[in-house]
Amino acid sequence: MSATTRRAVAVACLVAGLTAGLAACGSDRETLTVYSGRTENLIGPLLEQFAEENDVDVDVRYGDSADLALLLEQEGDSSPADVVISQSPGAVGYLDGLGALAPIDESVLGLVDPAFRADDGSWVGMSGRVRTLVYDTDAVDPADLPDSVLDLTDPQYAGRVAVAPSNGSFQDFVTALRETQGDDVAEEWLRGMAENDSPTYANNTAIVQAVGRGEVPMGLVNHYYNYRALAEDPGIGTENYFFADGDIGNLVITTGVGKLATADSPELADSFIRFVLGEEAQTFFSDETFEYPLAAGVEPSADLPPLEGLGVATFDVDGLGGGLARTRELIASSGLDG
Repeated sequence: MSATTRRAVAVACLVAGLTAGLAACGSDRETLTVYSGRTENLIGPLLEQFAEENDVDVDVRYGDSADLALLLEQEGDSSPADVVISQSPGAVGYLDGLGALAPIDESVLGLVDPAFRADDGSWVGMSGRVRTLVYDTDAVDPADLPDSVLDLTDPQYAGRVAVAPSNGSFQDFVTALRETQGDDVAEEWLRGMAENDSPTYANNTAIVQAVGRGEVPMGLVNHYYNYRALAEDPGIGTENYFFADGDIGNLVITTGVGKLATADSPELADSFIRFVLGEEAQTFFSDETFEYPLAAGVEPSADLPPLEGLGVATFDVDGLGGGLARTRELIASSGLDG
């Protein structure tokens, strides 16, 4: 089979996965089944490249990371998935707690700093994003912004700070807040944001777009969404604001990838995880999606400020999975669940 033909089959499988969730591709070749909480534009090109380079088929099911984790729980041993990709640690941590993930080879885990992978080796971070406050430069003076994300409940910010309660990274932020400062503080902050009539949106992209068109002055997002918006329209007039050094509002959140314990193609799953931690894939994350590469030896894009200069907050990523269910309960009961 020629390289052109192999590429055509791989793309056909990807399209089948996108349009029908998961579909058989009618090929005798080995198939990797991926449940992806990352959207097509953020991971699709790498899935296509892996399929072509390894002469395999890739079936993809895209969806919300938390929803996919719950689906995998329901499917149990009958799940067709070999690999799960999560937008944040919460969903893979949840699956780890269920015993649904298999250990990743130590040689692969060693590519990433222990701060960005599970202690038991069940999943590993692919890329990193920093929580931030995106703001409209025409409507907001950064000198008027607080040192801590917790101060956004002040009445002066009423109706001015957009949030995405159903978004995985927002939920991970709340879980980290719970783990570091307690449920009472987290619940008080959530209720304070709700009482402040904080506008709610479906996701980070929608928040950045709303800030860009002047619909809301600012919003809590991950750093790279504004970089992507500026790449598309340099005149959009939005900037990222980072809180004081070490504030939980500057939390580093990793994307996660894990291998299902019930994987039909465990060796192929291992190969894929090694692939996404390779220099080419890591450079893709940095240059194309404006995220921070996590594999050792790969430098971030020159367009990104160094992590060391942002005063970021790190957190035991294992704590994010176990707290997911309780976090979602607190968000829903706060009145902020939009």
